[in-house]
Amino acid sequence: MIAVLRLGHRPFRDKRITTHVALVARTFGADEIYIDTKDESIEKNITSINHRFGGKFKVQTDVKPRSIIKSWKGAIVHLTMYGAPLQTAIDALHEKKHQNLLIIVGADKVPAEYYTYADWNVSIGNQPHSEVAALALFLDRYTNKSWEHKKLHGPIEIIPSQQGKNVIIHEGEDDTDA
Repeated sequence: MIAVLRLGHRPFRDKRITTHVALVARTFGADEIYIDTKDESIEKNITSINHRFGGKFKVQTDVKPRSIIKSWKGAIVHLTMYGAPLQTAIDALHEKKHQNLLIIVGADKVPAEYYTYADWNVSIGNQPHSEVAALALFLDRYTNKSWEHKKLHGPIEIIPSQQGKNVIIHEGEDDTDA
């Protein structure tokens, strides 16, 4: 189980970025995302994507971050520019073979207490960066690129093609992954 905890979502400012965090989480192998602020439009958007493209990715908004962290059974990783180098953390996490992983990504400045909650504060470069890119890099490496081979079965299927769009519409298909 891989979950993402999005801190500091500001609906009027961060709607697209938080949606992109959720889309990256979904595509790159996470099972769900928790967002600290209520945002029904993100919930509807991600649910709609699951119905159209398949999958069981869950989105919960208006969560209490400290409650999620306190009840989490597994490793907690905070993506930042101040932590341990990415590959060092990935190697250590693989060595411990955690069943559950909670990945914290911030929107705004993350309060200092979250650095102490994390088992690993992971640096995705030591420069300001996008939380979307940080999450994609982390999940790609953590899952050993397994997301590339994951098949989700929904009414819409995109077939890789060097040129043009190759889309298959499956009438009456189930929208869950196999």
